Amino acid sequence: MITVYGYPCSGNCHKLKLLLTQLGREFKWVDIDSTCGETRTPEFLGKNPNGKVPMIELEDGRILTESNAILCWLAEGTPFWTGDAWQRAQVLSWLFFEQYSHEPYIAVARFIRGWSPLDSPRRATLAQLRERGHQALAVMEQHLAAGHEWFSGEAYGIADIALFAYTVVADEGGFDVSRYPQIREWLARVMKTPGFVAMPSPPVEVASRLALPD
Repeated sequence: MITVYGYPCSGNCHKLKLLLTQLGREFKWVDIDSTCGETRTPEFLGKNPNGKVPMIELEDGRILTESNAILCWLAEGTPFWTGDAWQRAQVLSWLFFEQYSHEPYIAVARFIRGWSPLDSPRRATLAQLRERGHQALAVMEQHLAAGHEWFSGEAYGIADIALFAYTVVADEGGFDVSRYPQIREWLARVMKTPGFVAMPSPPVEVASRLALPD
């Protein structure tokens, strides 16, 4: 049994739920609200000193953190991560891209808009975050426009799961995804994959802030 500690509205956490569900793996989900300090308790820090979710715990007590590392471990030996060393490295390159060039801008803009107070000084950074986020989306659009249906090679896999998580909610960060027709088609393909599960909607108070103009 795998126990997943995660915040349901986090794309990084939802990646694991999506892959585990599509793998047909049994797992236990433990809600951890990272927005109100639940990752900073002594109990949680004893398991993950970095104080972040997602985190998985195995029955023997082993702990694994970092969403894309967990995706790789879960997908090992499955159709979600296949190919020779070169092909698998291509998948890894998209996983690194997601965490370095995509998530820090698209996910952070979403967080600031929905989870920070309306008078937060962090809102002044939204324009810059969107500029960098659109650069990442443009890279993805170019890849798809070159005739690639997926980011994981010839078939859907963990690179698609990683990039999907925050791209599908990019509008909540103020990104106009209608500018990227290839990305919109790719998002639709992901949502049609067997066993697909959508990320839960944010809490009402968060959704109300996301609906407001900047």
